[in-house]
Amino acid sequence: MIKLVQEIRYEQPQLGTEKVYGLIKNDLIKMNIKIGRVKLNSILKENGMLVKKKKTAVITTNSRHRFRKYPNLIKEVEIIQPEQVWVADITYIHTDDGFNYLHLITDAYSKRIVGFELSDNLRTESTLNALKMALNGKKYTERKLTHHSDRGFQYCSNDYIQMLVENNIQISMTENSDPYENAIAERVNGILKQEFAIGEGFKNHLMAVKEIKKSIYIYNHKRPHRSCKMLTPEQAHLNGKYKLPSYSFNRKPKNELSLTKNS
Repeated sequence: MIKLVQEIRYEQPQLGTEKVYGLIKNDLIKMNIKIGRVKLNSILKENGMLVKKKKTAVITTNSRHRFRKYPNLIKEVEIIQPEQVWVADITYIHTDDGFNYLHLITDAYSKRIVGFELSDNLRTESTLNALKMALNGKKYTERKLTHHSDRGFQYCSNDYIQMLVENNIQISMTENSDPYENAIAERVNGILKQEFAIGEGFKNHLMAVKEIKKSIYIYNHKRPHRSCKMLTPEQAHLNGKYKLPSYSFNRKPKNELSLTKNS
């Protein structure tokens, strides 16, 4: 049983007990091992295998700029299908050579990371590359899509806005400094850093790119997501027919771990 957990933790070193249990439950049944999640948690605790959460903060948003800022269009919107709302954010990655920045776009329904770019800068060009990846991978081209972000200069820049407009994407932005206005994006940042440990430990940019690509693939294809009824983001995105829990963008989520600003 411990070996099963170790195999999963090799790829997802900070995956919590609930999700680990969901992944190994069928194997335990085949092995005639009858334990529940609470018992598994006790066994992991006895073996020093409970995950520890880290809290860090680096400012990546500069909303003091000359570009137009847009209103929040998704405060009361019910997310019912993939590619209805994309949420975007930037988080920092520490390497021995200095800070890198991970530009992410996530589907609000499936929690699938649809676009990303790791760069050594905060320029709009890097943020645009993540958007281009997301656009190239769209699966439901007929759907009306809204892009939601903070009011950072990258998302308000003329080039970024132009690309959204050219692709008939509605523009939505946070109106306050409360991270829960962009809670899904913040939560995905936290998962990647807490469970996949991508926030630090890289020697250089190239190593960080390689490991982060692998981590995002595992996150999308192998990690069960509680808010997707324990489907992986890829499964939820491709099926798109599940009634997932409603999500409010202006209050603290009840069923996920607490967020930390710029996590």
